[in-house]
Amino acid sequence: MSTYAAAKVVAAREIRVKLRDKTFLFSTAFFLLFSIAVTVLPAVFSGGPSSVAVADQATAARLQQADLEVRVVADDAAAEKLVRDGDVDAAVLAGPEVIALQDQPGSVVEALSTAPPVRILKPDAIDPFLAYIVPFALAFVFFFTSFLFGLQIAQSVTEEKQTRIVEILVASVPTRALLAGKVAALGLLAFVQVALIAVVTLIGARLAGLDRGVLHVLQPAIGWFVAFFLIGFVMLAALWAGVGALAARPEDLNGVSQPVQMAVMLPFFAVIFLGENDLAMRILSYVPFSAPIAMPTRIFNGDAAGWEPFLALAVMAVTAVVLLGVGARVYEGSLLRTNGKTSWATAWRSRTSG
Repeated sequence: MSTYAAAKVVAAREIRVKLRDKTFLFSTAFFLLFSIAVTVLPAVFSGGPSSVAVADQATAARLQQADLEVRVVADDAAAEKLVRDGDVDAAVLAGPEVIALQDQPGSVVEALSTAPPVRILKPDAIDPFLAYIVPFALAFVFFFTSFLFGLQIAQSVTEEKQTRIVEILVASVPTRALLAGKVAALGLLAFVQVALIAVVTLIGARLAGLDRGVLHVLQPAIGWFVAFFLIGFVMLAALWAGVGALAARPEDLNGVSQPVQMAVMLPFFAVIFLGENDLAMRILSYVPFSAPIAMPTRIFNGDAAGWEPFLALAVMAVTAVVLLGVGARVYEGSLLRTNGKTSWATAWRSRTSG
């Protein structure tokens, strides 16, 4: 059997096992519900302006009858300033004219006896809730999906090594085919899961009635996230398999996998805590381990030039090739060492045949 054919057999087996795994099915359902919540909650929390500034007393009385929070100000200039500062959701000026920062103030227009013109001061502005929840959701999905799938690769390798099944497998299947099959299977399942989440998110956004301007920036951000996720997962998958081979038993995994855990965990917290720092996000979008989160976030915020995602993806692809080689060498050098935990240095120096 050729290496390619053997890898296909291993991948098919891994996929069949995972499709019956309750953890995989539960995580898929959880992330789908999470993606729906991300798109529905903004619509729930943006149920129309609740506060409005106005200078005219008669108009203020009419708005109060509609159960709106009314702030009476000295003149139209003061009312507009409150809107620009974010202190109120809308204002009614002389004319009458209704102004708002970024959303159509439907409840204010309905409360007036006429149908006044509406002026949006910042039509391209992103809702603050979305500006926070979208980067958080991208970071959350990448972190937990890559971590869970990667840990499952490592656990699978360790269990095969502990039960000595791996000795039978290596006798009939080349070591690299065994590694390639595991990485390909889990990579495919992770990609399908994330792609499904992306589709459900976009459908949910449309059904929730998100503004077209938001959809215009959300769609490319999610599309690029899927591409970055695929390369990012492949970049880490062989390392996860390598740390699984370093461990002689499941209890050893936490210790030997610390470097890979940090490579997944640190980008998550970096994007969450440095999301408003333009320079930090620019740097993080070219660091291979954080690029899958940082670059789609910058695309969503409109901070990335058109060529930047391609360059960042190319940097990630080169890094993925290098780390695949590193992970494969560690995997081959420690897979058949069943007499205890193997160090990174020992695994690097020693490689099994095949």
